[in-house]
Amino acid sequence: MDLDDTQSLVTLLSGLAILVGLFGVVVPVLPGLLLCWAGVLGWAIFSDAGGGKWLIVLAATAVAVGGTLVKYLWPGRDLKRAGVPTRSLLIGGLLGLVGFFVIPLLGLVIGFVAGVWLAERQRLGDFALAWPATKRAVLAVGLAMLIELGAALTIGGLWGLGLFVT
Repeated sequence: MDLDDTQSLVTLLSGLAILVGLFGVVVPVLPGLLLCWAGVLGWAIFSDAGGGKWLIVLAATAVAVGGTLVKYLWPGRDLKRAGVPTRSLLIGGLLGLVGFFVIPLLGLVIGFVAGVWLAERQRLGDFALAWPATKRAVLAVGLAMLIELGAALTIGGLWGLGLFVT
């Protein structure tokens, strides 16, 4: 693969977008999966790689769409089965957002857990009963994050394959 300065810059920027996207999956401040996909798309648009680059974009798009669907459907189904209402998750999300600004990064987790726990305590009337629902919500968010991370890593792998093959 012969890279001139423009191709090197395109490759570097695409790789940085994917790397930042991976970081955005773990620290949900940035749209992680979208950034990974955009890195692959940018590489395909601006690189001089062959026509196979569009197959890589197509595969990355399928992984991004599939990962996004599974990220919401699978944990959401588990939460519905456990009886955790969407309202508790929304309150947890709002307190997580507040917590993020009060205690950067760590406050996101603390605020989310506290918000779900307090919402479930209000709904169920007992702190002890609220804790199992809170654990379920935290596990569901963790599962969603793992699904998104797997999809983002797959997109990054597809991009790497595209660099090697095209």
